[in-house]
Amino acid sequence: MIENSKSIAYAEAGVDITAGYKSVELMKKHIASTKTDGVCSDIGGFGGLFSLDLSGIKNPILVSGTDGVGTKLKLAFLMDKHDTVGIDCVAMCVNDIICGGAKPLFFLDYIACGKNVPERIADIVKGVCEGCVQAGAALIGGETAEMPGFYPVDEYDLAGYSTGIVDRDKIIDNKTMTEGDVIIALPSSGVHSNGFSLVRKVFDIENCDLKTPLEELSGKSLGEALLTPTKIYVKPVLALLDKVKVKGISHITGGGFYENIPRSIPDGLCAVVEKSAVKVLPIFDLIAKTGNITERDMFNTYNMGVGMSIVVAKEDVDEALAILKENGEDAYVIGKIEKSDERIRIC
Repeated sequence: MIENSKSIAYAEAGVDITAGYKSVELMKKHIASTKTDGVCSDIGGFGGLFSLDLSGIKNPILVSGTDGVGTKLKLAFLMDKHDTVGIDCVAMCVNDIICGGAKPLFFLDYIACGKNVPERIADIVKGVCEGCVQAGAALIGGETAEMPGFYPVDEYDLAGYSTGIVDRDKIIDNKTMTEGDVIIALPSSGVHSNGFSLVRKVFDIENCDLKTPLEELSGKSLGEALLTPTKIYVKPVLALLDKVKVKGISHITGGGFYENIPRSIPDGLCAVVEKSAVKVLPIFDLIAKTGNITERDMFNTYNMGVGMSIVVAKEDVDEALAILKENGEDAYVIGKIEKSDERIRIC
């Protein structure tokens, strides 16, 4: 903690700078767990320093991604559980940059709150650090902004930013994708961090029972199921990229299948998804039933149990599935690539 730094006037305006110092002290042990060989600065400076190891990379390209957790945070407030949303924040960034074949190097977070409660801030950062460990990235900096009068005292927002690296020759750009290629699904852990405005409306989330175990959710409560953190796919995908030619990757976020899968499909080709092959998670059945939501809208809003899709050549499917399963992913085939201007067809 910085000695002799205390402003009575600032505190009377609602900002306690000493609480910020305490937050940093509480989070330091979590941040230490994310340290990688490239880190060359400690938390507390004005910028995070990272040394690039370019061995084995002929033409390095940096790939960056930024995102937040969105209104899923409302669930964290209602459940008073703050140690998992940081995983979501990291996941939303690193899962995006891995779609280009990039290995995440480091991460920075931004927390804005109505009141800095050091223990709560440390819980949030604990989740961020867990996400960084899962992604193999270092947390090299961040910012906590106490903004009284802008945010309610018990609420906050959380966003993040990540940078990764890929050799130019290994960028996944879909140029080799062709008719007959196969679409592989990587299972999601749940709703992830998208579509929560609709989730909140469907369940009238501020007034519903979030804590009673439900048979439809295998004994989990609604709050528990909805707060399940977003799955991070970095390590299994990197293992796959090391052995198999991957032609396209889609991170299935807001907009579901219809918006995200076409982003990795070139013009003139169509992703044909077999609806019966998709292993839909119970939480999505409950959302659809409770909200009377059409199947089309569900597939155009949520991941439906598929957090990421990967396109490989037909002859590489068995090897790809084996590698993914060796790395903890129960991957399976959900469709194929055909010639068409339709871009995506779910049938």
